[in-house]
Amino acid sequence: MPASADTAPVSGPVPTPAIPAAAGSTGALVEPPPAPCEAEDAESATGDPNSGLASESFAAQRIRQKPTPATRIACALKKGRRAAALKIADDFLAEHPRDAQVRFLRAVILGDMSRPDDAAAVLESLIEDFPELAEPYNNLAVIRASQGNLGLAEHYLQLAVAAAPTYVTARENLGDLYISLAAAAYDGALRIAPENAGVRRKFTLTRELDGKLRAPR
Repeated sequence: MPASADTAPVSGPVPTPAIPAAAGSTGALVEPPPAPCEAEDAESATGDPNSGLASESFAAQRIRQKPTPATRIACALKKGRRAAALKIADDFLAEHPRDAQVRFLRAVILGDMSRPDDAAAVLESLIEDFPELAEPYNNLAVIRASQGNLGLAEHYLQLAVAAAPTYVTARENLGDLYISLAAAAYDGALRIAPENAGVRRKFTLTRELDGKLRAPR
């Protein structure tokens, strides 16, 4: 679906939908860390190899407990250490430049650092290399919606649904986007005919339903 022109400005706080980034979506890119990030700390808490209390070798414990780069990034983000998370991603990608999951997480980090254009560039590159993944389309739609380009956001959400028809987050975001567009349209109608009670009721209803688009992380 081609991107449409930006919607006309609306009176009152008809919020631009905020699309959630890609977390808990299709599962292709999401690897939630163990709850309270025990895996990140396990590497430095493997115990005494001479204690005789472990049921497996000290070396085996270290191999089993070593966190993945994605887990380390997620844990760093959970602790608010965005610069550290970005360094983990950059260091890993220097040796594994095509790793889709870490590239996706790098876009999440950049978004959290208020660098939407950089995040969008990472997602666009990821889409070019892995067009079958739905999460990058969804998160790119979130960025474009936050920038006021709802037509382009709709386009990317349609691509996300096409890539993964069972991706609930993208479908929900698409519905929220249409609600926001409807609210803007009703608001425009009220500017022309403020006495129209029917339009006012519809505007009020869409404002009550208006939500923020979610992006998986």
